[in-house]
Amino acid sequence: MLYHFGSILNSFILISVLTLMLMISKGIAQDLPQHYALTITANDLKDRLSVIASVEMDGRETGTAGQRRAADYIANSFKSIGLLSAGSTIGYFQEYPLFTDTMVSSSIGIGRKKYYYGNDFHAAVRTNQSKTILAQRVIFAGYGISDSAYDDYKNLAVTGSIVVIAYGEPKIGANYLVSGDETASGWSFRTMSEKKEAALKKGAAGIFFIDPLGSPDPDAANTEKKSSLYFRHEYTSASTINSAFISRQMVADLFGKQAADTLLSRMKRGAPFSQHDYRSVSKKILFDFQKNTFTMTAASNVLGMVEGSDKKDEYIFVTAHYDHLGDKGNGKIYYGADDDGSGVSAVLEIAQAFEKAKEDGYGPRRSIVFMTVSGEEKGLWGSEFYTSHPVFPLQQTDIDLNIDMVGRIDPKREAADSLNYVYVIGDDKISSQLRPLLDSVNNSHSNINIDRKFNGNDPERFYYRSDHYNFAKNGVPVMFFFNGTHADYHQTTDTVNKINFDLMEKRTRLIFYTAWEIANRQSSIVRDITLK
Repeated sequence: MLYHFGSILNSFILISVLTLMLMISKGIAQDLPQHYALTITANDLKDRLSVIASVEMDGRETGTAGQRRAADYIANSFKSIGLLSAGSTIGYFQEYPLFTDTMVSSSIGIGRKKYYYGNDFHAAVRTNQSKTILAQRVIFAGYGISDSAYDDYKNLAVTGSIVVIAYGEPKIGANYLVSGDETASGWSFRTMSEKKEAALKKGAAGIFFIDPLGSPDPDAANTEKKSSLYFRHEYTSASTINSAFISRQMVADLFGKQAADTLLSRMKRGAPFSQHDYRSVSKKILFDFQKNTFTMTAASNVLGMVEGSDKKDEYIFVTAHYDHLGDKGNGKIYYGADDDGSGVSAVLEIAQAFEKAKEDGYGPRRSIVFMTVSGEEKGLWGSEFYTSHPVFPLQQTDIDLNIDMVGRIDPKREAADSLNYVYVIGDDKISSQLRPLLDSVNNSHSNINIDRKFNGNDPERFYYRSDHYNFAKNGVPVMFFFNGTHADYHQTTDTVNKINFDLMEKRTRLIFYTAWEIANRQSSIVRDITLK
């Protein structure tokens, strides 16, 4: 009898233990994302950022020893975390070539009068080719726009002539005529490529842009140092057009003081130009520009991966740029703690959390690629190179979660709670699933105020200004996490001591939760919104 009772007792204990283990296992499974999100801490983020934004990294300017030291630190961190190497060339590195242009000479002559680089005009080294332009006519072509909404070239014949172009685009009240709302279009002063293409198509020999400052800034000319670094021969084609920014005095010498004052006044107000404003003047113009181009060393992106399980041939990218503005001498180091040391630190912490989960047997279904890129501050070079030479097919890349500045507070933000927000950009584009997915993740785990103010008519055009855009323009869904700009943006004062690490921890955990959800869902992210 006693023996039988003991057997029953032992069986009961065994069943109870198994039931308890099952309940614990189920509870762990339910809390898995939170369990690993808690490994992302403010202290760890600070430790990583203190290295990335240190004096030893020398501002991490692309093409410098400081950038290469930062790349080595990130690669070694990936290795110590346990990530697989995912570079296309050497270990964790995907290298791309760098070139440098050095100006030999640059001059402009109008009639018998000669004008000098740095004082009277400024000609960008990278965007001009070695060429001597001789023209007999100069034509004021308004804003240089050729668009269905507004066409400066409608009644102008500019073949073989130098065209003089105002910066910006025409506005009536608060609305831009070209874009139709308060958002500056691609014709605005922020990018000159469309204006150059239009002038080239119309047959212009060269362009003189009216300098918005009134005359070239000597400091800008000195900063240029008559040399420019870039990563591809994007301006060596014959289908380019040379240009210069000219002073207001040069505009007056070309068209007369009274006419120049009228044109400049209209330009300053963003007023449309009338038929009376367009003018053609017979002038002998000599625009000479000569430079040398040299092949340099390589810059690199740094890639590491946590391989997925049953959906390992689908990829989640988590990105940030590790370059910044460098060391300008005289102790002026641009540390780039928030921009974008904060993003790099977040990438490393998220990578460590996912690798820890995989080691514990809870690896993601899809592969997660952690990529830090260089060249962002130069013009999104690293991400452009990657998307032109992808290691993993872009069609099988579910999303890019891009992190660029997540350690500070936007002083211009009007909402009351500035200690619990993040700007999210791009979740209204490419896929209709992004916004509800992010909101669901946030409601379940983070309860951060997701501010989408830059998704609409954004005059700063932030959507186009960080590395996610190179994925987006290739059809890959994106979400860009951002804290907004501040007084230390692109200044030497963007330092580690200014970072709010508690808020950075919250934002980083939200991105981790989002990556976890996308990596483990049954279906891929749909691409059902037409790319604009």
